[in-house]
Amino acid sequence: MPEALGISRADCMAGGHRPCTAATLSVQDLSWSPGRGRETLLHTTSFALEAGRVLGIVGPNGAGKTTLLRLLYRFHRPTAGRVLIDGEDIWTLSARSVAQRVAAVLQEQPSDFSLTAGEIVTLGRTPHRRGFTGAAGAHDKGTCNKNSRDKDIVDAALDRLVLHGLADRHLGTLSGGERQRVMVARALAQEPRLLILDEPTNHLDIRHQLEVLALIRDLPLTIVTSLHDLNLASGVCDAVLLLQSGRPIGFGRPSAVLSEAAVSAAFHVDARRERLTPSNADHLVFHLREKGTPP
Repeated sequence: MPEALGISRADCMAGGHRPCTAATLSVQDLSWSPGRGRETLLHTTSFALEAGRVLGIVGPNGAGKTTLLRLLYRFHRPTAGRVLIDGEDIWTLSARSVAQRVAAVLQEQPSDFSLTAGEIVTLGRTPHRRGFTGAAGAHDKGTCNKNSRDKDIVDAALDRLVLHGLADRHLGTLSGGERQRVMVARALAQEPRLLILDEPTNHLDIRHQLEVLALIRDLPLTIVTSLHDLNLASGVCDAVLLLQSGRPIGFGRPSAVLSEAAVSAAFHVDARRERLTPSNADHLVFHLREKGTPP
């Protein structure tokens, strides 16, 4: 397995002798509107994330979660503010350079590609290729070594998402959950330093949800993920950013940000924190408010 997929997140956070592949992320006074005179969908937002940390973006529907993620992987150009990766503004870098540092797995997965799962994962190597290379000649050792390394990285990504059995299947024949796993594997093959995940557990059954969450905890990358499930966010994320109506209303440790009062106000529900047995873990539960009940 190549080193980029073999280092654990624990090794990275512990500062071991193996290099950490994660990036620092700094968001400075970021905002976005779809055009002049249009409603601002993300208001001034700032936060910093250390290398190797996992940030969960949470909030009700329409809170601005996907808009923020699109700004982080350079789909939208900010109306104001900056996104810095390792201290560099992503809009001062080439698209290729950003693609070598940032990979994104989106909610909407294509189903009509005439490509196999293995070919989709191989596309993750595209940002690292220079031009179009044909078959390597007998003396072209550099190309041979490059092709061999690409194959090893793709194989490792397929292994990590348990996809070798589906590698020859066309994407359109796979279930939603299987396509999601293919897209995560493609992102890993990209060898990013920052991984963006938009609702990564969508379409997944319980086992594969747990596997993806375990992967998030273990990868030696900086990860930003949107999650609807606040209890999952509390369990997997080092920090959370709570959004409401395009505005940040909390950033920090999940236990501090996802208080009963903050969650109740943001989602217009009655939220209560309970203690589970026998795990002794905190767990948020939610109830609809009675009509006429003040927020």
